[in-house]
Amino acid sequence: MTRVTLQLLTLLWAMTGTSTQTRSSCSVPLAEQPLVNGIQVLMESSVVNSAFPNPSILIAMNLAGAYNLEAQKNLTFKLMDSDTADLTIGQLALTIMALTSSCHDPGNKVSILQRQMENWAPSSLNTDASSFYGPSLAILALCQKHPVTTLPIAARFAKSLLANSSPFNVDTGAVVTLALTCMYNKIPIGSEEGYRALFSQVLKNTVENISMRILDDGIIGNIYSTGLAMQALSVTPEPPKKEWNCQQTMDSVLDEIKEGKFHNPMSIAQILPSLKGKTYLDVPHVSCTPGHEVQPTLPSHPSRVPTSASNITVKYTINNQLRGVELHFNETINVSVKGGSVLLVVLEEAQRKNPTFKFETTMTSWGLMVSSINNIAENVNHKTYWQFLSGKTPLNEGVADYIPFNCEHITANFTQY
Repeated sequence: MTRVTLQLLTLLWAMTGTSTQTRSSCSVPLAEQPLVNGIQVLMESSVVNSAFPNPSILIAMNLAGAYNLEAQKNLTFKLMDSDTADLTIGQLALTIMALTSSCHDPGNKVSILQRQMENWAPSSLNTDASSFYGPSLAILALCQKHPVTTLPIAARFAKSLLANSSPFNVDTGAVVTLALTCMYNKIPIGSEEGYRALFSQVLKNTVENISMRILDDGIIGNIYSTGLAMQALSVTPEPPKKEWNCQQTMDSVLDEIKEGKFHNPMSIAQILPSLKGKTYLDVPHVSCTPGHEVQPTLPSHPSRVPTSASNITVKYTINNQLRGVELHFNETINVSVKGGSVLLVVLEEAQRKNPTFKFETTMTSWGLMVSSINNIAENVNHKTYWQFLSGKTPLNEGVADYIPFNCEHITANFTQY
């Protein structure tokens, strides 16, 4: 592609407009606005004490309109100084989007990401769906910066998705939808028609899969995948056959906020844009005019369930039966902790009582994650990790957020995906 051709295609793209988003009619009732303000303040307050600069939080702050301008500024500077060598493809993409939404030039981060995506390929035809999550974010970030040069990269990515046979994942499907909707909207006049047909086919398949995960109460997948799914369904040019009641989903999310379900900063960062009528496609259009710090109206009741003074007993099992792993075990212990304690406290008490239950954690964008139990550590190359279950149901929250109930049976199962 010559420089002149590239400039011409870019000009033609600009003439077609920056977006063809079609949003479903869906909003937070005025009386419920303090709930949304409350979780935003909670999310922003996490920036002060966190050693982990989370770009998703900055994106959410900028899309929603930040209350804490000092936190916004500090997080921006931390992300500007981040070393790209320490970031995954997805983290680098989110960092670029966070800086873009702050009206800061991401510098060479964009060209680094483009080179990484030019060399990207799935490991196999049945590679886990979650492995497309980071590359989807990369396509979205590159689309917002250089849509024309991203076209062939996005096309190769889309073909890999069509060929993939692994089980569907709502979070990944939502980000795929956002990324390819961005590309679909920015196909320049005069480009090969095959691009539009390809992106349309992947979007149609993906959106249908998302719609099949809409529950009777409007929640999509689970409560924590709903935020990204709402963004996807509100912008896709290929609406699903099954009609989506956006307001029902919104009302169910607000009910979950009242129950204290949204207290993890990352979970708030993913739901907040939809509560404010925004999506990741709005990142390039954020207004960065200087403003004054605003004091939001907050809810009059606490967002979390109060801690009980009495103790509860939790049955805790650690299990590893994977082939090829040296040490097999299945150990159970009963642990007594204060009612209202998070699961991490249960693990710490189990470890104190019996060294077999020793564990290690790693800090992630979602908070602390258990990376090792009884010297058996997760391994990305082997696709192994520690999955926590209540009975037979996988937990949707991390150990620092999930609150066990009395007589609950929690299992940590070494699992392969």
